[in-house]
Amino acid sequence: MKTTSYYPVLMTGDVAGTKAFYVAHFGLKPLFESDWYVHLQSSDNKRVNLGIVQGDHETIPEEGRGRASGLLINFEVRDPDAIYERVIAAGLPVLRTLCDEPFGQRHFITKDPNGVLIDVIKPIPPSPEFLAQFAEGTAG
Repeated sequence: MKTTSYYPVLMTGDVAGTKAFYVAHFGLKPLFESDWYVHLQSSDNKRVNLGIVQGDHETIPEEGRGRASGLLINFEVRDPDAIYERVIAAGLPVLRTLCDEPFGQRHFITKDPNGVLIDVIKPIPPSPEFLAQFAEGTAG
């Protein structure tokens, strides 16, 4: 299989509100908008995309309808500290405060209005214990 693109699509009961959240707080802009589906793209990187769909729309198979759950979205950024300050100033929930992890990330976790977890990360050098677990040439 030759994949030409990959992006998550969040199922929600509030397409407009979810769109507004990602536009306001994560620098995404709409490329396509309808009342049941929105396609967002990063203002900085055309390879970063997110879809938002009405969870009970007819195009979603009945057994798959619902809302996003059990999902963690990672945004890898250059300056998580600055984004953390913006998240705090905006009053968004912080589920994990900004910290350095021994496995090689500086990050914090917030959530969107649907409860989808958002992990804002920057790779940092891992501790020696974790360094040994990375495939050769991929750490740091």
